[in-house]
Amino acid sequence: MRAKRCARTWTAVLLVMTLCVLTPVAWAGTSAWRRPATSPPPAAGDPVPAVARGWPVGRRPAILRGWDPPPGPYGPGHRGVDLAAEPGDPVRAVAAGRVVFAGRVAGRGVVSVDLADTGDPPLRTTYEPVRASVGEGDEVVAGGELGVLEPPAAHCPRACLHWGLRRGEAYLDPLALLPPWLLRAGPSRLLPLDKVPLPRRRP
Repeated sequence: MRAKRCARTWTAVLLVMTLCVLTPVAWAGTSAWRRPATSPPPAAGDPVPAVARGWPVGRRPAILRGWDPPPGPYGPGHRGVDLAAEPGDPVRAVAAGRVVFAGRVAGRGVVSVDLADTGDPPLRTTYEPVRASVGEGDEVVAGGELGVLEPPAAHCPRACLHWGLRRGEAYLDPLALLPPWLLRAGPSRLLPLDKVPLPRRRP
C-alpha cells in the first residue's frame, strides 16, 4: 500500500514538473505566432521617394551624363548622374539627413549623406568632387551647403558634379529623388554631336 502511494506521489511530482517546463514554452510559441509581423526593410527595387527639395547644384543644371546602371556588380556603366557646374559653385544637400562621410577618395573630395526617414538601410546620396565644409556626423537640412565643387578630374570632360544614390549596396537613379515640378522645364540634355540630327538644307 505504501509503495503504491509513493509511486502515485512521484507520478504527480513528475507531472507537475513537466507542466512547469512545457507551459512557458507553449505560451512562448503561442505569443510568437500571435505577435504582429513587422514590416520588412525596403528592398533595392522599391520606388525611391521624391524627397529632394532642390538640385544639388544650380537651379536646373544640364545633365551631362545620365544614370546607366551596369548589368552586373562589376560591369561597365554609370552609377549616378553628372550635372554641369563650375568650380567653386556651392554643392547642397538635396534633402535633410546626416553626413556619414566627408573626405578624399582616390584624390577626389567626396561627401555622403544618409537621408532622414527613408527606411532601413536609409537612402544615401553621394557628391563628388567636393571640397567639404561639413564633417562626419553633421546634420544637414535640405538646401544646406555641403561644400564647393572642385576643379574637374578625368571623370568629366568639363567641370561637373557626380551625384549618386544608393540603398545598401544597390545603386539607384538619383533623379528619382526629384519631384516632378523640379524635373519639368529643365534645360535640354546634352547629347554627343553624332546623335544630333543636322537641319536639312533648303533647295
